[in-house]
Amino acid sequence: MPKNSKVTQREHSSEHVTESVADLLAHQEPVDYKRSVLNVTGEAWDKQKEGDEDLDEENRPAWNSKLQYILAQIGYSVGLGNVWRFPYLCQKNGGGAYLVPYLVLLIIIGLPLFFLELAVGQRIRRGSIGVWNYICPRLGGIGYASCLVCFFVGLYYNVIIGWSIFYFFKSFQYPLPWSECPIVRNGSVAVVETECERSSATTYFWYRETLDISNSISESGGLNWKMTLCLLVAWSLVGLAMIKGIQSSGKVMYFSSLFPYLVLVCFLVRGLLLRGAVDGIMHMFTPKLDKMLDPQVWREAATQVFFALGLGFGGVIAFSSYNKQDNNCHFDATLVSFINFFTSVLATLVVFAVLGFKANIMNEKCVVENAEKILGYLNTNVLSHDLIPPHVNFSHLTAKDYNEMYRVIMTVKEGHFKELGLDACLLEDELNKSVQGTGLAFIAFTEAMTHFPASPFWSVMFFLMLINLGLGSMIGTMSGITTPIIDTFKVRKEVFTVGCCIFAFVVGLIFVQRSGNYFVTMFDDYSATLPLTVVVILENIAVAWIYGTKKFMQELTEMLGFRPYQYYYYTWKYVSPICMAVLMTASIIQLGVSPPGYSAWIREEAAEKFLFYPTWAMAILICLIILASLPLPLVFILRQFHLVSDGSNALSVTYKKGRMMKDISNLEDNDETRFILSKVPSETPSPMPTHRSYLGPGGNSPMEMSSAPNGRYGSGYLLASTPESEL
Repeated sequence: MPKNSKVTQREHSSEHVTESVADLLAHQEPVDYKRSVLNVTGEAWDKQKEGDEDLDEENRPAWNSKLQYILAQIGYSVGLGNVWRFPYLCQKNGGGAYLVPYLVLLIIIGLPLFFLELAVGQRIRRGSIGVWNYICPRLGGIGYASCLVCFFVGLYYNVIIGWSIFYFFKSFQYPLPWSECPIVRNGSVAVVETECERSSATTYFWYRETLDISNSISESGGLNWKMTLCLLVAWSLVGLAMIKGIQSSGKVMYFSSLFPYLVLVCFLVRGLLLRGAVDGIMHMFTPKLDKMLDPQVWREAATQVFFALGLGFGGVIAFSSYNKQDNNCHFDATLVSFINFFTSVLATLVVFAVLGFKANIMNEKCVVENAEKILGYLNTNVLSHDLIPPHVNFSHLTAKDYNEMYRVIMTVKEGHFKELGLDACLLEDELNKSVQGTGLAFIAFTEAMTHFPASPFWSVMFFLMLINLGLGSMIGTMSGITTPIIDTFKVRKEVFTVGCCIFAFVVGLIFVQRSGNYFVTMFDDYSATLPLTVVVILENIAVAWIYGTKKFMQELTEMLGFRPYQYYYYTWKYVSPICMAVLMTASIIQLGVSPPGYSAWIREEAAEKFLFYPTWAMAILICLIILASLPLPLVFILRQFHLVSDGSNALSVTYKKGRMMKDISNLEDNDETRFILSKVPSETPSPMPTHRSYLGPGGNSPMEMSSAPNGRYGSGYLLASTPESEL
C-alpha cells in the first residue's frame, strides 16, 4: 500500500484521521462479490449467467425516437374508456361540474402516481416484477399481481376489439344492416321480427345478430362462431404487433395513436353541422353544481382517473423501461396526463353532438306518433277540437306546438289523462337517457350514424377508430405481461408472446359463447378495480415510505438533471396514499352495498332486466379478486421467512478481516461501480445517494444501523468486533 495513503498514515501516527469507505477500498483490487469471499449469500457464480445479464443490459431494446415513445404511452392510456365511459360519467355526474373533481383528482392522484411509475421504470430499466423486487423485495408480489390483472383485463378487452372488427366489416354495405328491422315470412305473410319491433333495429342487431345472446349467464348456448373468428383475428393482430418487440409495436403506434384523433376531429366537425348538435353539447356542459358535493361523484371521478392513465397495470413501467436514463420523464408524465384529459373532453364533445342530433330525431318521431294519436281522438270525439290552439298545424307540427297542446289536454283532461297514453316528448328527457360502454358504441352511436349522409363511410371510420384505440391499449396491457416475465425469467420473447396469445385466445372462448357478454361485464366490473387499487397503494408505500421519498427525490435529481417540484414529495408521501386508501374503502363499501349483478337481455320481453349472479358465478367473481391479489401476501410471506430468494439481486458485502458489513447503497455511484462491481457508471442502473464518510477510532459518530431492507440491495450496516486496523 502506498506510503501516502490515509491508512498508512494512521498506522504511523496517533492523529485522528477521517476517511471514507472509498478511501479504504481505493487500493484494493476490483472485487466481484460472486467470485470472492464477499459472497456470503452462498450464491454460486455462474459465468454464463453473468455474461447474459451484462449482455441483456447492453442490448435492451430502446425506442427509435421520443415521439414514438410518447405516442405509445398515449395509445396505451387513451382507450375505449375515454370514448364511452368518460362522457357517460360526465352526463351522469353534473355535466360541466364533473370536470372539476376529475381535474382536481388528476392533479393530486393521477399525475404524481403516473410520474412515479414512469420514473421507476426508466431508472431501473426492468418490467414491473423486476422494479418492485429491486425497490422492496418483500413487496415483490406487486409485479406479479400487475401481470395477473393485465392478463384478466386483456382476456375481455380483446373481445371488445373483436366486436368492433365484426361491426367494421359489416359497415361495408348500404344501407347499414342495423338501420332497419329484418322481415320474416310466416307462410305467405311477411312480418317484422317481433323482438326487433318491440325494441329497435340497432338493439336487435347488437343482441341478436352480433351476440346471439342468451337470457342469462347460466344459459351458455354454445360458441358464437362469428365472434370466435373475430376474437381470433383480434389476438392475431395483437400477437403480430407484440412479437417484434417495441420496434414493431412502436411503429404500429404511429397509426393506432394518431388515427383516432383524426376520426374524432372529423366526427366533431360533422357532428356540429347536424341539427340538434348544439342542444347535446349545451346539455352536456350545463353544470349541475349540487353534484359536486356528492361523495359518489368524487369516487367515480377518482376511479376514472385511476384507470384512464393505466396505473398499476405495469404497461407504463414496461414502456418507460426502454427509455434512456436521462429522459425527462416528468415532462412525459405531464404531457400524457393532460393529453388524456383533453382527449376525454374531445370525445365527450363528439358523443354529445351526435347524441344531440339523435335526441332531436327521436323527439320528432315521438311528436309525430303522439300527434297521430291526438288526431285519432279528435276524429272519434274523445277530445274536443276546442282543446287545440288555433295556430297549430298538424301538417307541420313543431315540438313547441305539440308541448303547448299537450299541456292544454293534460290540464283539461286531468282525471282521464293517463288513459290517453300521450307522451310529453321533451328533448330534455331524450338527452337525459344516459348510455355507456357497449350501449353507447354499439347501440346509441350506431343508431345515430344510420341518419348520417354516407352512413357506411362514417361507420367504417368509427369502428376503425375503436379498433385502433383498443389495439393501443392492448399493446400496453400485453407489455405489462411480457416485459416483466421476459426480464425476470429470461424466456425467449417470440415463443412466450405466441404462447401467451394462444393461451389467452383459448381461455377467452368463454367470452364468445352466447352468454359471453355477461362474463365480459363480470370481468370488467370486478377483476381489476379492487386488486389494482391495492397494487397502486403498495407501489406508493414502497417508494415513499419503505424506499424513502427523500432518497427517491435525490435519485430523480441525478437522473433528470433538476430537482422535481416539492409538490411531488408531499403527494407521494401523504396525499396520494390517503386518497387511494379512501378510494379502496369506498370501493369495498360499494361492493357490499350493491349486490353483484348484471343486465340480461330477455328475448321474450325484448328488454333488459337486472339479474343477480348465481352462486357459482359469485364464486368465480370472488376467485378473480382473490387470485389477482394473492401474489401480494404470498410473496411477502415467502420472502419474510426466507423460503425463497428475495429476487432483488441483493448484494451483501462482508469484509472477513473488517469491522463492518456495508450497504453499498451508501457509496457514491462512482464508488460503488469502481470499487465493488467494476462497472462504469453508465452501465449500472443503481442510482446511489450522496457520499458518506465515517470516523476512525476515537470518533463520536458510529455507523448507522438498519435492520430493514429499505435499500435496493436489502442490506444494512452491522458492527463487528474485529479491530478496524485489520482492514
